[in-house]
Amino acid sequence: MAADGNAPTTTEYIQHHLTNWTYGKLPAGTYCDGKSVQETTGWTVAHCPEEMSAMGFNAIHLDSMLWSITLGAIFLILFRWGASKAHAGVPTGTLNFVEAIIEFIDKTVKDAFQYRSRFVAPLALTIFVWVFLMNLMDLVPVDWIPQLAAIIAGDSHFYFKAVPTTDPNITLGMGFTVFFLMIAFSIREKGLIGFIKELTFHPFHPPTKGAGIILAPVVIVINFALESVTLLARPISLGLRLFGNLYAGEMIFILIATMFGAGLILGLFAGVLQLGWALFHIIVITLQAFVFMVLTIVYMAMAFHNDDEDQFTH
Repeated sequence: MAADGNAPTTTEYIQHHLTNWTYGKLPAGTYCDGKSVQETTGWTVAHCPEEMSAMGFNAIHLDSMLWSITLGAIFLILFRWGASKAHAGVPTGTLNFVEAIIEFIDKTVKDAFQYRSRFVAPLALTIFVWVFLMNLMDLVPVDWIPQLAAIIAGDSHFYFKAVPTTDPNITLGMGFTVFFLMIAFSIREKGLIGFIKELTFHPFHPPTKGAGIILAPVVIVINFALESVTLLARPISLGLRLFGNLYAGEMIFILIATMFGAGLILGLFAGVLQLGWALFHIIVITLQAFVFMVLTIVYMAMAFHNDDEDQFTH
């Protein structure tokens, strides 16, 4: 991790563990550790922070993509197996675990979503289990996976993160996916005119009679500005909340890990701290998955809700 080949400093150690395996388009003339490393523009894997910065917005975090897809596949395989093994008798083992999660999600959706939809419950199940599995990677000791990746790559300075939800690209990507689903279902349920009306007639209803009608365009503009900010804040807060909590948890694990090289006494103390934080973090990773799921259900319920109807019709 250190540029000179010696043992990394604490700062280098922390920065290395917080850096993603990045692939992107590297401009010609890019410098890395003070040396020019790119004569022509081309797509490549970054080997230093300078290269990552030069790649810009279009860079891809390969480790985040790898782990999120892998964990998503594990979820699909596990629950597909559970569905194929389901029976009328009393479930046991893994099947009992799968059915318990499904029943829990089903109850949560019924409590928070009072409309008819065959989409929301599977969406909630996918989000909860997928986010939980990604969060669960935070309990793997911080050095194990990066060191294994470095051995496989044959590069002791190889960058590799194992917790996808400590990458804002993943969490904000999920947040905006929920946002676009919410917009799509809102337009489907209320119609385009109804959706526009929702953005322009709330929270202040424009005057429609008398001299006050002159101010109606101003009220509509104010409503649209307020509702747009509220609408855009939902996916951003949804993604950043998950990212912030998991990033902070990962940082604490990394800080504890730096104590292992500070002598026997601090090493033993670090072991106790790591165990205690891991036990507490089990609650954090589960709660964050639950919060992300519940907020998604609430946002979908808002998409289905129609103020112009006196009763639910969906």
